[in-house]
Amino acid sequence: MAFDVAVVQFCPDKGDVSGNLKRVGAAVRQASAEGADLVVFPEACLTGYFLEAGVDELAVGRDALLERMVQAIGPLERQVDVALGFYEATDTKSTNSAAYLSLGPDGDQLLNVYRKFFPPTYHVFDESRFVTWGDELGVVETRFGKVGVLICEDMWHSVMPSLLAVAGCDMLLVHAATPARGFADNKPANLLRYESLASAVCLEHGFFVALSMLVGFEGGKGLTGGSMVVGPDGNVVVQAPDLGEAALMATVDLELCTQARRRSPQLADLMARWHDVVACAKRLDPAPDPLT
Repeated sequence: MAFDVAVVQFCPDKGDVSGNLKRVGAAVRQASAEGADLVVFPEACLTGYFLEAGVDELAVGRDALLERMVQAIGPLERQVDVALGFYEATDTKSTNSAAYLSLGPDGDQLLNVYRKFFPPTYHVFDESRFVTWGDELGVVETRFGKVGVLICEDMWHSVMPSLLAVAGCDMLLVHAATPARGFADNKPANLLRYESLASAVCLEHGFFVALSMLVGFEGGKGLTGGSMVVGPDGNVVVQAPDLGEAALMATVDLELCTQARRRSPQLADLMARWHDVVACAKRLDPAPDPLT
């Protein structure tokens, strides 16, 4: 199966949920008109990332999100899937979440909401003070097959893409918001790290990765762009500039995943020994926290 994915590099208006929904809706309509079957937006794209104590006030419930997205996008002539990051209101503490929706003449559905597994609380990050973490994998059953979802730091823990590969995902959607820090080769060091991570997991597991970055300046911190689509050969298919809004389009041919996994069968080896790996993990006595 082959389909077209649009990756939107987006600079939200801080705290303006209604206004950002309108802009997201316009971007979805434009991408659909250009042939996109799936449109991917960044982490926290309805509000901005650094909200701190404003998270609860601006968080949106999942049912309300579906209703407001349908209103913001309006009628579509063809079915379009949309994946975006948002702060989710829950009965307890808010979460940093990503929604996967399928919208259009075949019906409007919220297929999945994934909650960030590793909200960072170090350096400039303070997420755990204001959101709680998720405890489920982001595996979405879509019309394209199984799609995996990660949010920002989740991608930096190699166990997460491995789990999604074993779960049967052929594509990873990564929603991110990352302040630029450190420079090498005329790029922010954290963007170089994302490029390296995406290439490595694609090569190891035969994935496609679509990474969407939030951009702009929040609280004196510049958020880096460089959104990208990486193929199962580990090569970047298309990439956005480091700064400013952008929209990318790429064709995802899942047959290339099958071919890559035949050439380099690490995923088959992992799946063959999966229950042994899990048994080892259960017997493992974790080492002390390296930060204490």
